Formats: sequence, C-alpha cells, structure tokens
Amino acid sequence: MCGIIGIADEKGNNAAKEQVAEALKILHNRGKDDSKIFEISSEIVFGHALHSVVEHVSQPLKKEGVITANCEIYNWMELAKKYDIIAKNDADLLLSISDKFGLEKINELDGVFAFGYYKDGKIYLARDILGVKPLWYVCNDAFAFASEKKVLEKLGYIDIQELNPRQILVYDTSSRDIQIVQRGFFEYLPEHVELKKEIQRKTANLLDNAIEKRIPNQKFGLLFSGGIDSTYLAKYFKDKNYEFTCYTAVLDTEKTDYKDPSDLVAAKEVAAQLGLKLKIKKVKIEEIQPYLQKIIPLIEDSNVVKVGVALTFYLACELAKEDGCKVIFSGLGSEEIFAGYERHKNSANINQECVSGLLKMYERDLYRDDVLTMDQNLELRLPFIDKNLVEYALKIPEEMKIDEEITKKILREIAVNKGLSEEFSFRKKVAAQYGSKFDYALGKLAKKEGKYKSEYLRQFYPTHNVKLGVLFSSGKDSMSSAYIMQQQNYQLSCLINLKSKNDYSYMFQSAGCELVELQAKAMNLPLVSVATDGEKEKELDDLEKALMIAKNKHKIEGVVSGALFSTYQRDRIERICDKLGLKIFSPLWHKPQEQHMKDVVKNGFDVVITAVAADGLTEEWLGRKIDEGLVKELKQRHFLNIAGEGGEFESLVLDCPLFSEKIELIKIKKVMDSEFSGKLIIEEAKLVEK
Repeated sequence: MCGIIGIADEKGNNAAKEQVAEALKILHNRGKDDSKIFEISSEIVFGHALHSVVEHVSQPLKKEGVITANCEIYNWMELAKKYDIIAKNDADLLLSISDKFGLEKINELDGVFAFGYYKDGKIYLARDILGVKPLWYVCNDAFAFASEKKVLEKLGYIDIQELNPRQILVYDTSSRDIQIVQRGFFEYLPEHVELKKEIQRKTANLLDNAIEKRIPNQKFGLLFSGGIDSTYLAKYFKDKNYEFTCYTAVLDTEKTDYKDPSDLVAAKEVAAQLGLKLKIKKVKIEEIQPYLQKIIPLIEDSNVVKVGVALTFYLACELAKEDGCKVIFSGLGSEEIFAGYERHKNSANINQECVSGLLKMYERDLYRDDVLTMDQNLELRLPFIDKNLVEYALKIPEEMKIDEEITKKILREIAVNKGLSEEFSFRKKVAAQYGSKFDYALGKLAKKEGKYKSEYLRQFYPTHNVKLGVLFSSGKDSMSSAYIMQQQNYQLSCLINLKSKNDYSYMFQSAGCELVELQAKAMNLPLVSVATDGEKEKELDDLEKALMIAKNKHKIEGVVSGALFSTYQRDRIERICDKLGLKIFSPLWHKPQEQHMKDVVKNGFDVVITAVAADGLTEEWLGRKIDEGLVKELKQRHFLNIAGEGGEFESLVLDCPLFSEKIELIKIKKVMDSEFSGKLIIEEAKLVEK
C-alpha cells in the first residue's frame, strides 16, 4: 500500500512542511515508488509515499479538496460509473466522490483504506470498517496524522491515538475543534434460513470473489502454513493457474533432538500433493535476537503472542521480497468469521463471539501485519475479511460453523466440495507462533537470561504497549486482569470504579468497593470513581461517563475488564469502548474458572470473600481467604461457578504483586439477610507495610 502524513500547525514558519518531509523519510518503506508533499497552506501540509502495484498516480491529489490516501478500493470503477465521475484510479475516485458527497458514501466503498481529506477548512480522517489500513492522529499544540504511530512519535508528538475504524474524525482548522462521527458495524442477526447447500454455495461464491478481486496482474506470494486457510487460498490460485509462490518460516531444528515444527511438516505435505512452489526460511535460535531488535520496535509492541506471530510473518515476507513480490496474501480473518478459536467453542452465541473478535482485530492483528509487510515493501491482501464475505458469514447458523470439536466446519466442507482432500481440509492446526516453534525459541532465549518471556521482550521496546484504564471492582477478577496486562508490558494508567447504589446491579460489584481508594493508593494509580444508581441499562450511561473522564484526564487508549463468561457485561463494555474509540482487553475471557482461581492463589493474591448468595455458602464463608482448600471446596459444589461469576460470591483483594503496601482489615461485621445470602461490612481498614 502506501504511507500518508498530514500536519496542521498554526505556528507557521514552514514547520509543517519540514515535519512532513521528515515523516516521508520515516515512511519510505511504505512507498518507494514516489514521494510527494502538497502545501494546502503554510500551516497545512499533506504528504504521501507511493507503493505502486498497478499504475503510477502520485499523491496527494487536489480537485475541490485535497486527499492523501492509502487505499485499495475494488469497486472504484463501478462507483465512478454510478456517480458519473471520471477517475484515474481508486484514490482519484475517492477524492472526487468526497468532493461531490462529502463522506456520506463511505459505506459503499468495497476495499481497504485510510485517508486524510481536506476541504473548506476541515480535515477528515477515515479508514475501512475493520481497520486493515492504519491511521494514527494527535491533537494538542498541532493536529497531525500518519500511517504509523512511530512517525508521530519521532516528530515529537505525545498523546498519540489510533483512529477507531468505526469513527470518522473531523478537525476544524480554524476553531481547532474535533467532531467524531460514529459508523455502524456488522450485525449477526437474523441468521440465514436457507438450506445448508445454498448457504455453502453463497459462502463459496463470496469467498472466491473476495480472492479474485484481490489478485494483482503480476507474480505474488502467499504466507503458507498448511492449515485450511492458506491451503484454500493456494488451491484456488493453483486451479486458476496464477503465478505465485508459498512462503513458510520456522525455527531450524535440524541439529537438535526436537521434531520438525508442525507448520513445516504440514506445508511440505500440502505443497507436495497440490504441486505448489514452496520456499522455506529456517532460522536458528541464536539468529533470532537481531530480528527481535528490528521487529519489536517496528510493531511498537512487546506482547509475547504478537511477537511470536510477527517473527513467522516477517521472515516469510523476507523471502517474498527477495523473490520480487509486491503483493502477498494471508489467511488472516478466517478464524473470526468462521469460528476457529477455542473461545468460539465455549461461547453461548458463536456469531456474537465472532463480532466481538472482529472489533478487536485492528489492535490485535492488523496493525502488526501491515507494518511488517510494508517494511518489506509488500502489500498485504486479506480475502477472508472481505466486506461482503464478512457481512454474510456472520449470519451463517452457528451449527454450520462448529460441530463438537470441528471448528470452521463450513469452510472445511466447502474445501472438500472443491476437491481438497479431507485430510487437509479437516487437519487441526496450532497457532502460528507454536506451529513455527518461535514461541518455544522465545522461551529458550528468555530462560537463558533468567527472565520470563514478557520481561525478555520488554528490553527491545521499553515503552508501554497501550495505556490502559482498569475497569475495577476491588475483586479478584478485575485485579487479575490488570496483573495479566501489566505482565504483558501494558501500562496501567488509572483505575475506573462505578459505585453502585444497587446491590443487585447487572454490571457492577458493590461489596468491598468501599476500599477501592486504598487499593488505588496501594497500586500508586489514580482512581476515577463515578456514582451510579445501578439501574439496568441506564447504568451504562454512567459507565460511559467514567470512561470518558479516564480518557480525557489520564489519556488512556484502552480498557481492561475482568469478564470471564458474562456476555451481558462484556458486550456492553465493548460497545461503549468502541463508541469512545477505546481498545478493549478481556484477558480472562473464557479462561477455565478453576484455572483462574488456582492462578489467583499461585500469583500471591491475598483475597477474601465479601459477599455470598448461593445455597451452601453460609455466614462462615464471609471473610474466608481464597486458597487451595477453598478452591477444592467450591469444585465439589457442582452447582456453583467456581469463580463466582454467576453472583455466588464476591471478593476483595487485600494484597497482590501490584501493591506496594497491603490492606489490613481492622473492624468488620457480617450481615446476613438469609441463611445463604449476606455481606461482609468493612468498617475500618488501613494500608500497612508488606
């Protein structure tokens, strides 16, 4: 694709032009075919780095307005004909249609894009609905936007935010006001009611159309693991006689006692049977650290999972670049639309879970993959998250997606119908970081330095990953989630607590919340506290208020919640966060409850029960410490949720690794309103040395 940059600096003195010129040097790998600066005025300057795949049309472009765009719009010629527009390419069409209609036709665009558009004193920022193409911005002393966060950082900006794909940002260059326009997202209801064969036929047609529209008029590459997603793509390319090469990267285990990485075995088997051209890059453990020194700052993230996937991805892209490819395909997104993860199996509503995963893709996967491919001067194409395919796939009846242990069932059945063997169509596959053995390699490298993997990776990107606000209840779940994110190198910037007047709130815990101020002090974190009546659904307005305070005051970029299995809570939190442009993290989601409770104990949490509301949980349970014995007792009570997420009990954290001091309960009393329902009232408590 391309690199875009824009600066609106009221200071003048050519500062904007100089900054855009400097930014284009940093963005060089995103577009080596051309580089151009356009001065709208001395204070407002746009820039563009061109990665040309088909034609060579330099940007920024000017007609009535000015645009700098990173886009691949597949229906641009149809839209040009529909609206009687003469355009040279997709970016030219995007400018003309914006000049003619503003951004009201944005939902008609079929493709991926991120752009800055200027007209009549206003700058508009927008990106495709899933966020395949990245866009970051900042608004303090000046307004600026760019394809990559690191560009704005190197220009000296702070408080940089990623534009949420479901938002259009409008910046008034005169008043310096920002307006956010919300966009809708995909729906998962109503489900399709056609016969199974008809749904399979439509899905197959949409998938094949998604692939076909993305094929360039030149040799291209495919990131290949031998799993169903990349194998489906490879078979399509092979059947259509396209010129392409498959690329795989794995840990070199030839001179060790370890078995070959499973991705290597699968890729070789599929390539041999289908007659695919396969190139393999093997890397020894001692060769990995220099790659980490480059990759981790590139993706601006030291999260263990992201880095493990990034290694596989980047090394395979190196091979493609050496081969002269300018476009590379990936099977990313299949898991989310066809339900391929463990969390889909455990979900009460599979398609709802798919939507939840798609909301998070721009933070979890898409930015990482974009900057990695662009660094290798490759354009990434992702047919499984084609707009039309996603829209249809989210309404496929969930029994057609998961059947007992078989995930992505409909895709596998379609593959068999197209002539792929059942062996390859129904093959189970582990995640890329495991199938390549790069996660194992990271573990070995970390152990050599006497560190955990997160700690080892932090040295290559010492700054935080994302600044988080912790949706905090005072109990074990929210505290555990905060601890997990901190261990993964995310910055905890504040605690966010809703003080509910309703003991039976659907969203917020009340027991023990009188100590959140002490807990915040023990964690050395500011506390955002908002009162709520706890009235169902209306309490969400108070949550939105609290999150907005945290975003404005503490500059948080995302929110972490302690939800385990409550779809009611998680979906409402996600909806509000997405509306506010905040990223969403639920690290405990669908974690086995017994394992969660054991980890609470293992990680050194001092937690007591503060409320009970379940048969068998009597007054004696109030104030009990959560330890191995209590977990065993809960496990024997088969009618209970071991972690208490069904409201059976609530908890209070008195100490944990995040605390610099611990809480001592001085005066308490137990109040029961029935034999199996009651609260621990904490009348006095204080912080003491650990």
